[in-house]
Amino acid sequence: MKKKIRYTDEPLGDVRIVDDFLPSPGELAFNEEQVKVTIGLSKNSVDFFKKQAKKHRTPYQKMIRRLLDLYVAHHPKRSTG
Repeated sequence: MKKKIRYTDEPLGDVRIVDDFLPSPGELAFNEEQVKVTIGLSKNSVDFFKKQAKKHRTPYQKMIRRLLDLYVAHHPKRSTG
């Protein structure tokens, strides 16, 4: 059995108000425009992502999408001209 918490009415000491630094719920909802595509992947790759997705309790397609997004972000855009 857990030990019961006993609250007291003692002074808290020096208290300071901290500015709100958390993002708004709208900023947390990451809804980047998506485009549906059909792609053929090796069975080995899909099996890997499915296994990892199950382990981390997330959809495997989301993991693949995130991997591609990180790859694109890592490589700066080059102007073609």
